[in-house]
Amino acid sequence: MCNLYSVTKGQQAIREFTGAMRDTTGNLPPLSGIFPDYAAPIVRNHPDGRELTMARWGMPSPVFALKGKKSDPGVTNVRNVKSPHWRRWLGVESRCVVPFTGFSENEALPDGTHPPVWFAFDERRPLAFFAGIWTRWTSVRKVKEGETTNDIFAFLTTEPNKVVGAIHPKAMPVILTTPEEIDIWMNASPEEALKLQRPLPDDALMIVGRGEKKDEGGLVA
Repeated sequence: MCNLYSVTKGQQAIREFTGAMRDTTGNLPPLSGIFPDYAAPIVRNHPDGRELTMARWGMPSPVFALKGKKSDPGVTNVRNVKSPHWRRWLGVESRCVVPFTGFSENEALPDGTHPPVWFAFDERRPLAFFAGIWTRWTSVRKVKEGETTNDIFAFLTTEPNKVVGAIHPKAMPVILTTPEEIDIWMNASPEEALKLQRPLPDDALMIVGRGEKKDEGGLVA
């Protein structure tokens, strides 16, 4: 599952693509390596229009997964949207889109190592978005932090296309590539929006890097 991605395009590009009217991110730098529980930008619905804001990556874990544990770092990828645990966050008030320019999956090599392989639409790393969900949640994400209240998010996954499946045969993120798809995900009924939970065409992505825990290709002006 995808536990590392990047977004190296600026906040103005994100706002223009999504139609976000509010921006509470401050001075958003390029983020070449976003890991679980990191703060990252999302665009969500707001009474005054779409809002670009920051949230921590990882939705609440199901109760059964927390038995015997003192903290919950969160679930980064969501596949089974029929589960009651996830259904509560499928309304438009809990949907978001997550900007990215590249994402990685770990490749299992014969020597037992699992280096990251980076995927993007092409070497220029154009901006696109994961279909996500978010909530405000009080929990212990790290024992040393204690109980905190955070805006948190995760994104949906689906069957992989051929390019991603060659590296990670189980899943790929649900990716939205046009403003029209973003509008459907943010505004449509759950039944209509979830039709977007499908893999991209096999020729839509390419491998743009291997072995690095950051994707800095998109930082070139």
